[in-house]
Amino acid sequence: MRIYSSLWNADDWATRGGLIKTDWSKAPFSASYRNFKSVTSTSAATSNSWLNEELDNTSQERLKWVQNNCMVYNYCNDSKRFPQGFPADCAM
Repeated sequence: MRIYSSLWNADDWATRGGLIKTDWSKAPFSASYRNFKSVTSTSAATSNSWLNEELDNTSQERLKWVQNNCMVYNYCNDSKRFPQGFPADCAM
């Protein structure tokens, strides 16, 4: 299995309003993943049962910790980027 991802284009919204400057001399940029776990069961992957799973209390707390300590940008809080209203997935 392989994972592919892309890096954003360092627009103002992705750089904390320009506080973090992009050092283009370090391009091309790359990303790596540690301890990645994926669905390995063919039946689980085809039935999409994981789409209906919910986080337990411990997992919710872990997610909150990551959001508070690691998340740089949340487009659901960027009213400048979405003056006409936030995307539908922000209401979830």
